[in-house]
Amino acid sequence: MSQIRHLSTSTVRPTSHNGQLAQRIELTPWEFRPIKLEYNQNGLLFHKSADEQVNKSLIQHLKSSLSRTLNIFYPLAGRLAVTENENNTLCIFIDCNDAGVQFVHAAADSVTLADILDSVYIPEDIVFNLIPMNEARNCDGISKPLLAVQVTELADGIFIGCSINHSVADGTSYWHFFNTWSEISRSGSDHKISQTPPVFDRHFFDGVIDLPLQIPFSYSEIFAGNPYINEASSDTSRIQVFHFPTEKVAQLKEKANAEMGTNNISSLQALMAHLWRATVRSAHDFNPDQEVIYFLMTDVRKRLKPPFPEEYLGNPVQLIVVKSTAGELLQNGLGWAAFHIHKMIASYTSDHVKKYLEDFVKTPNYISGMKNIKPATSAALFTGGSQRFNVYGNDFGWGRPLAVRNGASTKKDGRLIVYPGADEGSIEFQACLPTETLNAMAKDAEFMEALLT
Repeated sequence: MSQIRHLSTSTVRPTSHNGQLAQRIELTPWEFRPIKLEYNQNGLLFHKSADEQVNKSLIQHLKSSLSRTLNIFYPLAGRLAVTENENNTLCIFIDCNDAGVQFVHAAADSVTLADILDSVYIPEDIVFNLIPMNEARNCDGISKPLLAVQVTELADGIFIGCSINHSVADGTSYWHFFNTWSEISRSGSDHKISQTPPVFDRHFFDGVIDLPLQIPFSYSEIFAGNPYINEASSDTSRIQVFHFPTEKVAQLKEKANAEMGTNNISSLQALMAHLWRATVRSAHDFNPDQEVIYFLMTDVRKRLKPPFPEEYLGNPVQLIVVKSTAGELLQNGLGWAAFHIHKMIASYTSDHVKKYLEDFVKTPNYISGMKNIKPATSAALFTGGSQRFNVYGNDFGWGRPLAVRNGASTKKDGRLIVYPGADEGSIEFQACLPTETLNAMAKDAEFMEALLT
């Protein structure tokens, strides 16, 4: 942390809303469930501009373009708010009060791009301090900003890190915001942007559930008591980025489909199966009969009938659970594992989503951590993110990003975050695993053959 100096902290607010202001946006079951979990943290690494004038005006320019972006994404400048009902329930919503976004300007004069890019493992002492609001929980959004930005000037680069409240926005909404901000920054105030505006309306729930939700928990239980216990990984775990080049992704997909006599297995499903099998092979203490689980966070916007718009601002994601034994997974090959994942994803229909919403209204609940989801006797991987996010298109005006990195909230054993690679069709995973597992994977010829070397 001593390498990074905070030079200033300020508040950025929208300048206007073009008459589109909705003062109150309800939390739905999807947004309430992670209320006790941590903020979503991501950041992008860039070269410094070759234009010294751009570097001198960088901070003011990014603040100004962020303010214009908040004219469009104005709920992110709000706070969570609560009404307590006479029947001892709560209604929780986003109060679009323009309280503002936190903006931190920092410097790390001795940190270079190579320090971040060339390490085998993510240098946590650097990267985790480039993204603000570590340890903030979503319920803290009642008093803390729903969005915080940190711009850190490195010796030869720039890092733009963001923390966003996960009860307000999922990955799709996060990158929609980031894509809009970068376009406004790149194109100037007079340019008509190509990004479609976000959708805040909750009428899509009409006929499925009633809003506002009445949550049968006390204020203190949600916002004060029952503190979230950090389930960060042990000191023996590390985060490593695995880059799968386009041709290797295609080969894995082709192999998985050929083994199963189908064309339905996607590139991502083949890659997840490849990683799942490699982690089990590399953990030598697994009993063949031990249960192994793959948790997948899935965007359900398009699974509903009628579908939600892609621009829906919220957290409409649900957990899909794929189970096997270690023995089955290793004996049956890549195609079997990939098709097993594919079947579970394909079986998750609009009826499943609607039933989830209806069941929540009958018995509201929140996630207090993965320990409440995973059986104690099982080993698990957990994948979030998407290879469809527009990560490398975020040019703020001085060039494309070099890399994407996650914050401290994602350092949990078994957590895999997927992103598109810099080259079209390539895919990368940021994997938090025990060091001994990562070392074994590095010696696993089958696994390594698919990586960019």
